[in-house]
Amino acid sequence: MDKLIYLLWGPEGQDKQQRRDILLNEVAPKLLAVGARKLTMYIDDPDSNVRSPAPFHIGERICGEVALWLDDAGKRAPFEQVLRDAGFRVAGYLVDESIYTEYGGNRHSGPRDWPDGQRSPGVVTITLMERPQKLSREEWVRRWHGRQSPVSEAMQPRTRYIRNVVMEAVTPDAPPFEGIVEEAWPSARHVTNPFLFYGAGKNPFKLVLNLVRMLRSVTSFLDLRRIRTTTASEYILKS
Repeated sequence: MDKLIYLLWGPEGQDKQQRRDILLNEVAPKLLAVGARKLTMYIDDPDSNVRSPAPFHIGERICGEVALWLDDAGKRAPFEQVLRDAGFRVAGYLVDESIYTEYGGNRHSGPRDWPDGQRSPGVVTITLMERPQKLSREEWVRRWHGRQSPVSEAMQPRTRYIRNVVMEAVTPDAPPFEGIVEEAWPSARHVTNPFLFYGAGKNPFKLVLNLVRMLRSVTSFLDLRRIRTTTASEYILKS
C-alpha cells in the first residue's frame, strides 16, 4: 500500500469544534467509501488546544492532517476532491513511513486498546521539516533516523513516534517539506511542561543538560527557524 499525507488549512472563521465535526462526520465516511484502506486524522480541535514547547515558525499553521493508505497512489484524485469539497486547502505528499515506537513499545504507554474511531489518549504533535540545502538527502535522513530518533526516544515521554520521509509532493504548490513527524504524548501536561517534555523530572540541572543535548541533535539536521509544529487530537478511523 502507498501512504499519502494531506496537510489541511481550513476556511477563515471555521472554529475547532466545527472542523472536527466536518472531518469526522462528513469527510472520513466519504474517504472510506471511495476506498481508503487505512485512515488516520490528526485534528486541531478543542481537546488539543495546547501549545508545544518545540520551536514554532511564525506564519500560517495547519489545522489538521489526513493520513490515508491506498492500493495505488496514482488513483488519489477522488480522495483529494473529498477534502477540497469540504472547504479545505490541501498539500499532499507520498511518504515512506517508518514507525520508531508504537503504542506499548516503551514504558510510557501500554498497547493500543481503544477501537477505531475513538479519540486516542493524550495529544499528538505534528512537525513539518525542511532539509537544509547544505545536507545531502542521504546525510539528512541518517542524522534524523540515526541520531535524533534515539536521542529523543531515550529522553522524552513519547507513546508513539512515526517518521514519514517525503518521497514526492503530489499536489501543486505544496510547501517543500521533506519530513513529517507524528509524535504522541501521554497528556497535554507532557507537552506544555518542559520538565516533563525533556524528561528532567524535577531537576533544573538535568533540564538544562537535556535541553543542550536536544538542541545539539536537532540543529545537526534542521534549521530551527524552519520547523513548524502543530498540536492535534489523533483519530485512528481504520487501522
